[in-house]
Amino acid sequence: MPDQSTPPPQPGPVPELFTWEFAADPYPAYAWLREHAPVHRTRLPSGVEAWLVTRYADARQTLADPRLSKNPAHHDEPAHAKGKTGIPGERQAELMTHLLNIDPPDHTRLRRLVSKAFTPRRVAEFEPRVRELTEGLIDRFAESGSADLIHEFAFPLPIYAICDLLGVPREDQDDFRDWAGMMIRHQGGPRGGVARSVKKMRGYLAELIHRKREELPAEPAPGEDLISGLIRASDHGEHLTENEAAAMAFILLFAGFETTVNLIGNGTYALLTHPGQRERLQRALADGDRGLLATGVEELLRYDGPVELATWRFATEPVTIGGRHIAAGDPVLVVLAAADRDPERFADPDALDLGRRDNQHLGYGHGIHYCLGAPLARLEGQTALAALLTRLPDLRLAVEPDELRWRGGLIMRGLRTLPVEFTPSRR
Repeated sequence: MPDQSTPPPQPGPVPELFTWEFAADPYPAYAWLREHAPVHRTRLPSGVEAWLVTRYADARQTLADPRLSKNPAHHDEPAHAKGKTGIPGERQAELMTHLLNIDPPDHTRLRRLVSKAFTPRRVAEFEPRVRELTEGLIDRFAESGSADLIHEFAFPLPIYAICDLLGVPREDQDDFRDWAGMMIRHQGGPRGGVARSVKKMRGYLAELIHRKREELPAEPAPGEDLISGLIRASDHGEHLTENEAAAMAFILLFAGFETTVNLIGNGTYALLTHPGQRERLQRALADGDRGLLATGVEELLRYDGPVELATWRFATEPVTIGGRHIAAGDPVLVVLAAADRDPERFADPDALDLGRRDNQHLGYGHGIHYCLGAPLARLEGQTALAALLTRLPDLRLAVEPDELRWRGGLIMRGLRTLPVEFTPSRR
């Protein structure tokens, strides 16, 4: 059996990973890894050594393998790697007990409590609010003829939506927007900036949970906010601690906003650089056909999705993936962006086809850790793209594609800015 000390021979040097040039277009490097080193051990920019899994079949198997734990306690980390996995600051802020860091049975219990907020019926009930937010944000720049779609549209939409879902009062939501903005801006840079924002958010959530607990009515009202639901569970025998409630609210905000920012940003950019596909979607929307919008969002998730690498996993025992031996304690990162362009799984994988039907992409993961908020993200993505293409029909890039910059960071993939131009319009 091959092991990590005897990797298979490779034709030529491994492409350089995690540079700014790589961030702009990682797909050629991922294609090389899929073909020549599909399970590849590398040193990350943080100094942590981890395995990258790039083929679809291996990725799907790895995402569902119970021997790969989400709990960082299983990381056999050397001294120089201490605290360099996961979200900066979450350990110090006592926010570790959330869905991205735990395994069954705790994961099963907590996911069951939160899943009630993301049922198809609850998400459908939330659609008018998402549409209202979307139209209101476009109203702010529609008459100007130009905008930065990241900061003026893709970023605030999911922040305000998830704050409404959690039950953050409207007067406090701009604070959340500021903290979330600091998290995004500091990714790829010093971890201290993110950690400070996490600490502020933790303090606010503790205060909000305390306040809501004191004001909680005896019986839940229809459409009760998620934080109130978590408090109610902790007070009625579900054994949810205050730290668990705060951590759950935190991760839903943290994971729930940036994935949607990137879905809208990356998706809009893909449409603007594939005019034939964009016009195809605009024609369908003009005809009242939203079927292509639904398959189109799935294709945008596959083609250039918001999550480049799945969050950390740690081998709890020796595991073999793709013929490579993974030692107990080793970190494993599934490269969703590589798996979703695997020619062994997808026909013509580097082409954008909004009507693609056979599209079981891994953009929101697979297995018990499949993204809980995927239905809400899909609603926000579909609503945002439909509104942009309908209200700003001649939307176009205001700069050349090679002038755009992608945010540094390991897990997420998203643009720093997306400057666009269009004919000014009124509602």
